[in-house]
Amino acid sequence: MTHPEGTVPWLFDLGRWIGRVPFAWQFRLRVRGRDRVPLSGGVVVVANHSSMSDGPILFGVLPRRVTFLIKQEMFAGVVGTLLRKIGQIPVNRSGADRTALTSALSVLKAGGVVGIFPEGTRGEGDVSSAQNGAAWLAKTSGAVVLPVACRGTYRAKGWRPRVDVLIGEPFHLPEGKGRAALGVATEQVRDRLATLVAELDGQRASEGRR
Repeated sequence: MTHPEGTVPWLFDLGRWIGRVPFAWQFRLRVRGRDRVPLSGGVVVVANHSSMSDGPILFGVLPRRVTFLIKQEMFAGVVGTLLRKIGQIPVNRSGADRTALTSALSVLKAGGVVGIFPEGTRGEGDVSSAQNGAAWLAKTSGAVVLPVACRGTYRAKGWRPRVDVLIGEPFHLPEGKGRAALGVATEQVRDRLATLVAELDGQRASEGRR
């Protein structure tokens, strides 16, 4: 299956619609590069993380069902049940979570899409602390990596502030095994995402936006 066990497909699609329409309505959302999203095959989406709004927005606007790795603290009570039913995976951020990575790997090998915010924490969206998880998943599954930049949600103020999503070009990681090869792949993921975020920041600055 291209989504984790226990997923309810119609709820998955309902959740995407909520992220794309009623949730996103609070922003003036501009999405560029949708045509760059591969329409089949395994894809690892890596995105910067500026606020809690980034996840629902990307969940809704990307043209394929995306299984995100989400901190396990969110999987409590009714919310946790719903997150599982819409195909999301809890991850323990205190260390390498083999259960979460195994579940994500299964999705990718089945030709699905897995989304990761490699920074692990929210803030201004600096991607310098990208972790090995995204690169490991892409290399192990053979999936392509798709960088996505999102800006405008951090401390958003005013009536329907502008939020921009820029989808970059998908790319394959270099071949090679071992820790050194994984380090090189991780640096490539970090660089591609950082470059895309900088590109979007430049576009927004030219328009007088932060």
